[in-house]
Amino acid sequence: MSEPNIYRVLNPYDDSVVGEVTESSREDVENAIAHAAAVRETMADLTAYQRGVILDKASELIAAQVELLAKLMTQECGKPIRYARGEVKRAVETFRFAADEARRLHGETIPLDAAQTGAGKIGYFMRVPVGVIAAITPFNFPLNLVAHKVAPAIAAGCPIVLKPNPQTPLTSLRLAEILTEAGLPGGAFQIVIGGADVGEWLITNPQIAMISFTGSVGVAQAISKNAGIRRTTFELGGNAAMIIDETADLDGAVEKAAVGAFAYSGQVCISVQRVYVQRSKYDAFKQAFLERVDLLVMGDPLDDTTELGPLINDAAAERIQSWIEQAKSSGAMVLAGGGREGRTIQPTVLEDVDLQMKVMCAEIFGPVVNLIPFDTFEQALAAVNDSEFGLQAGVFTSDLKRAMLAVKRLDVGGVLINESPMFRVDQMPYGGNKHSGVGREGPRFAIEDMTVLKMVIIQS
Repeated sequence: MSEPNIYRVLNPYDDSVVGEVTESSREDVENAIAHAAAVRETMADLTAYQRGVILDKASELIAAQVELLAKLMTQECGKPIRYARGEVKRAVETFRFAADEARRLHGETIPLDAAQTGAGKIGYFMRVPVGVIAAITPFNFPLNLVAHKVAPAIAAGCPIVLKPNPQTPLTSLRLAEILTEAGLPGGAFQIVIGGADVGEWLITNPQIAMISFTGSVGVAQAISKNAGIRRTTFELGGNAAMIIDETADLDGAVEKAAVGAFAYSGQVCISVQRVYVQRSKYDAFKQAFLERVDLLVMGDPLDDTTELGPLINDAAAERIQSWIEQAKSSGAMVLAGGGREGRTIQPTVLEDVDLQMKVMCAEIFGPVVNLIPFDTFEQALAAVNDSEFGLQAGVFTSDLKRAMLAVKRLDVGGVLINESPMFRVDQMPYGGNKHSGVGREGPRFAIEDMTVLKMVIIQS
């Protein structure tokens, strides 16, 4: 028997060793799924009260460990600790919202006697757990994106097997300990660790009833080919846009754009990547925006003042740098940043860009934003829609008619008026159109996917 492969989890900022984990073998994956399947009936039999108690207790335990969990996340994924603390607090709410949904999960009656042949029959449907769920999560939100799969699964009464990103497994392992302490039945939350092979073993196992994936479009397409007749939900990428018209509060838009584009070095799928500004306000916005960008703080993620730290790995930094260079060689102008030191890339602002450039048409997932002037509001709406992605978009205007036109026309999962597209609260339906995904997250909406309807008819 070969020796197990040991992963060393490294801090992206200084390469210090944060911890070590063992890669899962195929046998490990099969055993994890088998253990989850063995408690399927136990989980389904939990009452709404019991599910709610477990989720509330988990929320309380997370709330008691904000600093510990935030530091762990900062060390394993390089997220500035100011944002890591915010993520922990969001996870507290995610579990609390899931507890609420567990208590109000219900079906409804169906008036069968509305049909000619339905006289004397009573009908209702109920929601029952779909079964064992396979979840795959990315590195950038190692607690709250995991919470958005695990908490609804518990609320729905489903066991879940999680494969976190192999670069950030430690937070998930700590969450498993928290859920055990909260009273979750043994076996109901399993974790497997590894790369593509482990993911394939997980999703192709016939005992898996549903696959919930957050990550890249390419991996989602591969999962789709293997999923067969099973439920799948995909929360994928984006290249989020903002529209700023001549009636907008310019100062507010500048602040929202700067934070939305550069928080956590842009490693957020709803990070602001394209900013369309009405031509008459373009120069004023550009000047104010560049002044604000100049104030952003780069450095050690464990420093409370840091807003931008390292990219997750060398490959990410190299890719982003190459895209910037490609844009420059194709005529783009660098207004700010553009430099790189190791895994850290300066906050970069580009103009004179076009849709053939990767910085515009693809998801850059880094600290790069493009400024584009527009002449008419309708042109701006069309430009936002001219993308394979459709996650969220922000529209800054004081014109109600324009705001409602944007709501109607934009082909995205969320339209935010006078707010950055990077805004999210955890009870809302979150997800995108086109290549940005299928299905919605948020406990209530995830639970709908994690349950199936069972129709009951009683002849009176």
